[in-house]
Amino acid sequence: MRQISENVFCFSDTCNVYVIRNGDRAVLIDYGSGAVVPHLKDIGVSRVSGILVTHHHRDQVQGVGAAPQRLGVGLSVPPVEVDLIAGVDQHWRGRQIDNDYNLREDRFSLLEPVSSVGTVAEYQTREYAGIEVFTLPTPGHTVGSVSYLVTVDDRRYAFTGDLVYGAGKVWSLAATQWTYTGVEGISATVHSCQSLLDEEPDVVLPSHGDPITDPPAALGLLTERLTSLATMRLGTPWDPDAHRGDVWEVITPHLLRSRISFAQTYALLSENGTALFFDFGYDGTTLAWTSSDRGARRPLLASLRSLRRDHGVDKVEVAIPTHYHDDHVAGLNLLRDAEGTQVWSAANVTPVLESPRSHDLPCLWYDPIPVDRILPPGRAVRWREYELTTYDLPGHTLYATAIEVVVDGRRVVVTGDQQDGGWVEGERREVLNFQYRNGFHPDDYVRSAQLYRKLAPDLMISGHWAPRWVDSAYLDMLLAEGHRLAELHRELLPLDQVELGRFGLGIRITPYRSRIRPRRSTVYSVLVRNPLPRAEQVTLELVVPYQWSVEEPRRTLHLGPGQEATVTFAVQPPDDAGQTGPNGRVVRARIGVDLTAGEVRFGQVAEALVDVW
Repeated sequence: MRQISENVFCFSDTCNVYVIRNGDRAVLIDYGSGAVVPHLKDIGVSRVSGILVTHHHRDQVQGVGAAPQRLGVGLSVPPVEVDLIAGVDQHWRGRQIDNDYNLREDRFSLLEPVSSVGTVAEYQTREYAGIEVFTLPTPGHTVGSVSYLVTVDDRRYAFTGDLVYGAGKVWSLAATQWTYTGVEGISATVHSCQSLLDEEPDVVLPSHGDPITDPPAALGLLTERLTSLATMRLGTPWDPDAHRGDVWEVITPHLLRSRISFAQTYALLSENGTALFFDFGYDGTTLAWTSSDRGARRPLLASLRSLRRDHGVDKVEVAIPTHYHDDHVAGLNLLRDAEGTQVWSAANVTPVLESPRSHDLPCLWYDPIPVDRILPPGRAVRWREYELTTYDLPGHTLYATAIEVVVDGRRVVVTGDQQDGGWVEGERREVLNFQYRNGFHPDDYVRSAQLYRKLAPDLMISGHWAPRWVDSAYLDMLLAEGHRLAELHRELLPLDQVELGRFGLGIRITPYRSRIRPRRSTVYSVLVRNPLPRAEQVTLELVVPYQWSVEEPRRTLHLGPGQEATVTFAVQPPDDAGQTGPNGRVVRARIGVDLTAGEVRFGQVAEALVDVW
């Protein structure tokens, strides 16, 4: 046990385990093998009030499985990496090994899951053992890494995990290569070092290496060297200061676009110094695109510093997503927790945000996003000096909205990902961004073009391409393209004989994913469509695993052409259903629905997934 100051100690183990003492209580930063525990009494510590983990790698946490029993306290881990600690079983089962282009060191994870795991509050201060600890996201060594800043013994210490090793050095360069050809980890390391310096630590305490007593010099040298490495890797000069200046482009005096977000975030500014966001997903430097697991997707609040410093914004009061896709909503919960921001959402988007597991859709965020205010379509609502109106905007996805607002005398319509920018026949033009699994109908883009003509916007802003000043020729082009898209679908599909609906199946089961208990009955809703162009008798039969029971598994309805109806089924697993899977659980049991319309059998066209706990 090495003493760094009166109340800060370092124990050398598989990593540096730091002990912050407050009387006879203490907080541990990382845990290593757990060999520190018997030595705590040597420095007068009889109780540990928290174990704070900087990142998920085994050298930081390999002994934590016994910590709850030995110390009576659980772990607090980075939110992005909780699935790599508490849920590491599923990670090992699902991690791609063959033909693997995901280079993140997420295989340096625990071999077994750990119970008693909570998460730390990013960008916030929490008290442990009477010690105030601020958690700063510092991706680089891993996507989800954090650093902890603590003022103790009249000095401000930064416990940085493996972000840095020493002056101009990192513990591992391999860990910073998240993708096969990218420099995301290097970029994230540089920006994390810059964010860390903004917190003005006196001493940086790494997981490997000695205390760094001149952080500006040490991290400045590291930035210089990493910049050279990234430039060599990319073959073009790389700018480490891209996030340091004003990251907000001024579209009109009160409408800004973030240059560093993915998808694009727009800020609507009020005269009273507050802001409203349209969409809030990722900082583009922290994405490892070769994987879509939680540990590869991290939201940050990197753009807020510039918003305050360069544009006088005191608070982001409200955020409104255009649709549910993760790159548009990933940061909403973080924004609420750290800033107190309210989430307002269109009525058709809200159910997916609040209950993502109920829906069989792509690009879902991992967690429910509570909605503070539901916005009905076509009805104006007021935020500060602005009136905003939402309109259903199916096309890119069924669960999307267009948002109308007048800003600086210009009528603006926010369209999310409805259109995309691209090249057609050598000319730059809009590309209709339809995705079938999002819920698509051939006439959606006709309807959206008609809506745009009705609203007559001066400016349209969207998710992944530049703002567009609008004229009538552009709106005419969108309507013509919408009609052509609908025509092509009618030419390509036998819609005059069978139309299976927006999702191409004729049936949807809700919830799509659920967790139930043995012997407990659970109700599932089945939305069924008569896919034939004439009235027919439609028969549904629910298909469940062996020995599961269903009340009335076979139902018959009489539906008109294209008519939809909802039927409910009560499903109950047997008493021993939880005894057949890993750890006494059944993971992703399947139930299905067999559809017959008239004399036409369509088979088991829909499924849902059920975990039995």
